[in-house]
Amino acid sequence: MSFAVPSVGSAGGRSALRAFEFGRTYVVRPKGKHQATIVWLHGLGDNGSSWSQLLETLPLPNIKWICPTAPTRPISIFGGFPSTAWFDVGELSEDAPDDLEGLDASAAHVANLLSTEPADSRKMVEGASIGTLENALIASVLGNTVKVSVTVVDASLLIHDDFCQEGLVAVVFESAQVFSMVEVGIKEDQWNPVKLGVGGFSMGAATALYSGTCFTVGKYGNGSPYPANLSAAVGLSGWLPCAKSGLLVLLKTLSNKLQGVGEAAGRAQSFPVLLCHGKGDDVVSFKFGDKSSKCLSSTGFQDVTFKAYNGLGHYTIPGEMDEVCAWLRSKLGLEGTSA
Repeated sequence: MSFAVPSVGSAGGRSALRAFEFGRTYVVRPKGKHQATIVWLHGLGDNGSSWSQLLETLPLPNIKWICPTAPTRPISIFGGFPSTAWFDVGELSEDAPDDLEGLDASAAHVANLLSTEPADSRKMVEGASIGTLENALIASVLGNTVKVSVTVVDASLLIHDDFCQEGLVAVVFESAQVFSMVEVGIKEDQWNPVKLGVGGFSMGAATALYSGTCFTVGKYGNGSPYPANLSAAVGLSGWLPCAKSGLLVLLKTLSNKLQGVGEAAGRAQSFPVLLCHGKGDDVVSFKFGDKSSKCLSSTGFQDVTFKAYNGLGHYTIPGEMDEVCAWLRSKLGLEGTSA
């Protein structure tokens, strides 16, 4: 699958299209009731297969894991030698420029992978496309047993409903835009919402955190609307891109101006983030993980957990993954502790 994002060319400031070809995607199906779907992103030079094998062993039977493979591209830090990478990186330093095009393309790929998942339709917001809403309803209402057809009458309100088992779903449209969804006669335990999340290791963690930032701000770095409704982000041995510019600065500005009342600030306040980093990491220094945590907190994220591990290098250990499992169960409200 390929994505093309706009980039500014040198001649006359015109925009050009830069295409990214993503590799194979590996999927780990839930062994129990499907309650969450998480896209997990590998590190530089790796692929989705290795992490899918590890994630399959975790005692999280209610999670579906989607493990894509990054595009193969020339990497500046390797002197232009090609490698699988979510974005280009020249050096790991606070002053290093961010590859915004690559980050946006990878964040869009994550959102696209989540677009077919049965989302919690009660969280749909004004402006969602009709196709997205219909897919969400078809997938989530009463455990995939209901199909809701959609019709639109321009410049007028239309309530279209389908009876289904013990409940009724009414959807309200106006001029091809979804303004609200009314739930009538459906009990709470009859809904089957699936929460969506993103996580990763190293460069994959950086991309996951960038995706979380796009969700909270409501748009990509290039200004296009961000479509996915995320519920959590996890970053292992990674860092926060665009910490000194772009979306994080915008989010901090919104938070300061609106004093936590605006939509972006509100999403940041309630969006849970888990960061884990080893103090012995000689690839992505521990200080980057620590500063990323502090940067998120200072820009309005109020549910950030940072875990430090003495002696841990640039890899994961069972103890770290145990904490990831416990955190996901808590934040996503997962049932059970083992398969």
